Amino acid sequence: MSTPVHKGIMESVKDTLVGSIKGTGEIVTTVVDTVSGTLVSTIKGTGAVGTALTSTVSDVLRGAIVGTAQVGGDLGATAKGGVIGVLKGTKEVGAEAAGTVGTSARVLVKSAAEVGGDVGLVARNAVEGAIAGAKSAGLGAEEAASAAATGALKGAGEISHEAVEQVQRAVSGVIAGVKVVVKEPFK
Repeated sequence: MSTPVHKGIMESVKDTLVGSIKGTGEIVTTVVDTVSGTLVSTIKGTGAVGTALTSTVSDVLRGAIVGTAQVGGDLGATAKGGVIGVLKGTKEVGAEAAGTVGTSARVLVKSAAEVGGDVGLVARNAVEGAIAGAKSAGLGAEEAASAAATGALKGAGEISHEAVEQVQRAVSGVIAGVKVVVKEPFK
């Protein structure tokens, strides 16, 4: 039976995380390693760039959220580790980092909503992950935080007005010592 590659990536990430989280209970490190490793191997294997990269990032992060939710893990920790993993993976393959941060946060917020998670918590942790991973990816902390917050709001905008309000409250102000400036995503 042939399945699309992206379905395989999501399932693979989900299964890896379910096994690892059950085994160790460690979420952030497991997610960072799984997300970055999967991105690097997939991108190097397929030469994915542009929309293919965006699709791969989306599939990997959806798998991470679904897998974590399946074992009752902390979706906030998954969001933080997911963004760090994406930054680590895109740096390793030479992909543009700022755009993938926004995409990552958008996907994480939407995926959290799909599994009944707290979109505000996931958005805030995605911003924290962007700040934590920014330097290693050659981004400024403010630029990474802004990209993540803006992406999270875009994702919330695809869910509901209530989700937008939750995410706005969660990503406003100072996070991890960085003033977060949200670029208006709805213009």
